[in-house]
Order: sequence, then structure tokens, then C-alpha cells
Amino acid sequence: MPFAFHYAARSDVGMVRSNNEDSGYAGPHLLAMADGMGGHAGGDVASSTVVAALVGLDGESLSGRDAGQALLDRIHAANSEIGDRVHEDPKLDGMGTTLIAMLRTGDRIVLAHIGDSRAFLVRDGEVTQVTKDHSFVQNLVDEGRITPEEATTHPQRSLVTRVLTGADDDEPDLVVRQGKAGDRYLIASDGLTDYVARDTVEGVLTGTADPGECADRLVALALRAGAPDNVTVVVGDLVDISRREAPPTQPQVVGAAAARRSGTRPIPVTPAAKAAALTQEATGSGDHDEGVTLAEEGPRTRGGLALRVAAALVVAVVVLAGGSYAAYAWSQRQYYLADQDGIVTVFRGVDQDLGPISLSATEYSTTISVDDLPASYQESIRRGIDVGSRSEADERVADLRLQAAACRYAQSQDEPCRTVPSTWAQPTPTPTPSASVTASVSPGATATVPALPNDLPSSSPTTPPPS
Repeated sequence: MPFAFHYAARSDVGMVRSNNEDSGYAGPHLLAMADGMGGHAGGDVASSTVVAALVGLDGESLSGRDAGQALLDRIHAANSEIGDRVHEDPKLDGMGTTLIAMLRTGDRIVLAHIGDSRAFLVRDGEVTQVTKDHSFVQNLVDEGRITPEEATTHPQRSLVTRVLTGADDDEPDLVVRQGKAGDRYLIASDGLTDYVARDTVEGVLTGTADPGECADRLVALALRAGAPDNVTVVVGDLVDISRREAPPTQPQVVGAAAARRSGTRPIPVTPAAKAAALTQEATGSGDHDEGVTLAEEGPRTRGGLALRVAAALVVAVVVLAGGSYAAYAWSQRQYYLADQDGIVTVFRGVDQDLGPISLSATEYSTTISVDDLPASYQESIRRGIDVGSRSEADERVADLRLQAAACRYAQSQDEPCRTVPSTWAQPTPTPTPSASVTASVSPGATATVPALPNDLPSSSPTTPPPS
């Protein structure tokens, strides 16, 4: 029977980082996610290099054995490219990336894995982890020195033992799994798995039918938990296309592989153009005038060059093809949060003008002062935060309102402003007991007690209304 993935890929820079080192790809026959490391020294370069090397496998007709070898060949080539880049540019020394890639061939899934990113399978309502971390704490668990529960809080839980660094001995695990119609796969960076409880992730995976909605909910949960790391998820449902409508075939590319474009959704271009742009971005070769150059990933400034380039190129390509309305319609399905006169404001569209035409407008202004937010939130807002929909924008506003209330309360207690979880509630102050006043008067004198005013302020704090 003919199989394909029904898929979605989402990525967010997280609540603290200023750049996205994760890369994700989702297509009809290939799911991939890489979590780069090395910070500004090149984690984004490493992850986008390896993902770009794999996109050409999506759509190739390969047998199970050929698919496994083809996947390994592409990974080895990408790893060599990482090594070459480090050799050419010493500033990139120390960069590397995890990788999970799933290549579908017939009803079989060839899975390659290296690092501590994780893959999960949902089958018949049961969720199982199908990868084992290549990490120091996982070795301790395997040796019986700590429990899996202790591993989640171990101070060295981020120490990986195997990743792609450009070294000759960087070798991923490779397995072939038997697929079944109805299977759901999740690939996630540790920005999700380190900050959202396993049972919560399982509940979303089993309780959300649409892959896109599932991915959106998982990213939103990580952000609500205050995840400081990049958050990337790829969801793929294995479907029998002879029994249902074929899923979309346009691939989704997110994170650093989308040329460090901020937000969670890919620029809508054809699969061929996307693959060409990815390869061009990773290799630094080719004539940029002949393809689509993707914008830079990272939190977006309202006047930032990165988003302007992205929006202008997308619109320009479609306009030249005679589809200006389609480009404008696409832009009006985008939302972002930014600072406007010191107030958190929700905008609809993209922060770009095309000649006399503005591609964004104020959707609504909140009452949240940017200065009331934790420092990391302030920077994110001033750079701009992309969101996938109006409802997601409302959720972000609700979280920002909570953080602002927590900061104001902390300041009133002479405490530093900190990020709080979504369950935070402002403490109710303990009422001060009324003191008895005894007036001493001379015999025969009249004691005059001033009347208490009727409009004394209430001691109950004012809680900001929910968004």
C-alpha cells in the first residue's frame, strides 16, 4: 500500500536565546531535526548544513537497504562539510550538532540518530521513545549509577557523548523500523523534552489529531514553561494515501535551516525552490539572484533587515509571477508581537512595506508596559516575536501579562524580577490585626476620638484581568 507522511515542523528561538541553532525539515518522505551547538560560533551553521544535505532524499525512490546507505552517505558528507568549515574558519571551532532523521521507504522507516535529541512513536494510543540519548547521564543510567528520574535534574544532563563535529569517527546509530498506517512520530530538541513533562507531551501527542496543531501546542507548552533553549518539533503521521486524501507535498523547513528566519512557519515556496535555497545557504554557493534567499533566523526587530529581506523576496517572487494578491494574502495571515511606544502590541502581517503598500497593521495594543517585563522578555519584545495565529498571539499576551504582574509584585517586595511559571498567582497579603487603643483621660473629662474615614483603601491586591 502507498504510504506518506502527513507532517508539520515548528521552531521557536525560546525565551532567552537570541539566535536559533536548531534546524528542522518535514516532507512527504523525510523528517529531520538537528540541534546545533557552539552558540554564535556556529551551532546554526552545523545544524543547517546537515539538514540541507538530507533534503534531496525526500521524494527519491529507494529500497530499504539503499535508503539506509543513502541516508548514511548524506550524513557523512555533511559531517565532512562541517569539518571543512571549521578548518577554513577557526571561529567555528567547537561547533557541532545532534541529528535525528527518518526516511520513509515503502512501509519502513530508516532512522538515523546521534546526540541527545529524542524521537517518539505513537502507536495504538501508546507512546514510546525510540531513541536513546548519547549523553553522559544516559551512560550513568545504563550503568545503574543513577535512576532515570535523577537524570532529569542531574547537573551534567546536557553533556553529550556523540554528535556530528566533523570528526571521522562521528557515526550515528541506524535502525530500520516497520511502519504501520496510523503511526505518529515526534522528533524534538531538548528545548521541549527538558522543560515539558513526559506525560504532558504524551497527552498532546495522543489527544491532538492534526500534526500542525499538535506541533503548535508542544512549542507553546515549552514557551509557557519558560524554556530558555531553542524549541523545535517535527511531527509526522504515517498515512495510507490509497485510503485518504494525500497530504500536502510542500516541505516545511524551520529554524537555522530556513536561513535563520524567526517564527515557526516556513516561507511558502515550491519544494524545488526550498531545496535549492537550503543547499545554497548551507554551501554558500550559487547565484542568489536565481533562487529564493531565505531570511535570517533569530528574534525579529521591527525594522530588522532579516525579516524585510524575507518578506520582500517572497512578495517579489510572487509578484513577478503575477500573483501579488497571493503574496499579500499570505502576509496577512502572519502575526507578531513588538514594542510600540513602550507597550506590547500585536501586529497582523509582516514588518515590511512594499513601495506605498504596508504589509502590517496594528491588530491591538495591550496595556502591558515593556519595562514591567523580565529582561529576557523585554529584549524578545523589542526584537519582535513571531506567532503562528491570532489565538497564539493572545496566548503570548496572556503569558506576558502574567510575567509583568509577577515583576511588579517582586519589585514591591524589593526582590529581583524573575520569570515565573504559568501557574503563578500573586500572594494575598496577611491582614494586619487591629490594635486596641486605650485613651487615658482625666476624671470628668471627655475623650474625643476622631471618626475613621469610610473610604479607606482595601488591603486586597488588584489582580490584572486575564487576557
